[in-house]
Amino acid sequence: MTTSKTAAPPLQGLSDYARDARKGAVAPYSNFKVGAALLTVDGEIITGCNVESATYGLTLCAERIAVFKAVSEGFRKFSAVAVVADSHVVTPPCGACRQVLWELCGDIWVHIADLKGHKKTMRLSKLLPEPFDKRFL
Repeated sequence: MTTSKTAAPPLQGLSDYARDARKGAVAPYSNFKVGAALLTVDGEIITGCNVESATYGLTLCAERIAVFKAVSEGFRKFSAVAVVADSHVVTPPCGACRQVLWELCGDIWVHIADLKGHKKTMRLSKLLPEPFDKRFL
């Protein structure tokens, strides 16, 4: 896991990947399409989009799809994730995604943006200040 406290890497380009990934979202029920792009420490970018199910509990968010895809392809060290949604305010990852990001990516940079160009960048630890992880097991 990457836990470097250095300045955020340039994330505008990462948002562009997330914006493009959003186009593949399958959201027939909520029409809330989200794209995510995960940046590895080696500069690789892995994307994901949300995929809904009529059984809402089976729906997967863009962030988790990107993380699981990256891990399944052998990546283990990450520096940032960008999340783009078409909403009236920039939308951070949900609680389940925050947990998965924490466990599999560490305290990475989180860059959230909307389609109008509004954006915000912070460490995951700001979004998940007291995470549950292997320290408690």
